[in-house]
Amino acid sequence: MKITEFVQEYNTQFIQALENTEASDKTSTKIQLGNAVEEIVVLFKQLAQNNKKIMFVGNGGSAGITSHMALDFWKNGKVKAIAFNDSSLLTAVANDYSYPEVFAKPIEVFAESGDLLIAISASGNSPNIVNAANTAKEKGCYVVTFSGFAPENKLRTLGDFNFYVPSFSYGLVETLHAHFIHLLLDAKMRCADGINIFHKNQPI
Repeated sequence: MKITEFVQEYNTQFIQALENTEASDKTSTKIQLGNAVEEIVVLFKQLAQNNKKIMFVGNGGSAGITSHMALDFWKNGKVKAIAFNDSSLLTAVANDYSYPEVFAKPIEVFAESGDLLIAISASGNSPNIVNAANTAKEKGCYVVTFSGFAPENKLRTLGDFNFYVPSFSYGLVETLHAHFIHLLLDAKMRCADGINIFHKNQPI
């Protein structure tokens, strides 16, 4: 395939995955994307008002998204947020317990009822992410998931809200996960906080 053809195909696949991304609720019932975003923005406001926090978990490229978005949520979105991907934490928990528990263990310690976990996995089947979501639910937390690849992946059924990107491309799935988490934050900032996210986050 020529590079020019690949660029066209890549962009086409991106647009298709964007347009066909699905949102569902905790009963696995599909809901309109806009309605899901609206309900999650209400949840963000509730977290801020009740001094609760957002916890982010993800592996590899998804871990990069968690660091980025945890920063943006507390700095720009005014909601407390943390990503459990410090190297000492990861290596100690993996060594002392197991890698499948690497996020579940800190959630056991730090999560409080009414907090929110945002769990990100391209495949939706990473054991440590699935365990994190289940542990957060046991602790009385809300859970929002971002997954891709096969539509029947495990993570997709575990959230109060679930976003599924219908693609088997790591690059497309990870990019769209970042897109939709930014969309959630920007919707809160624009529609609830009066911030012009389309112009350098200036007040409106």
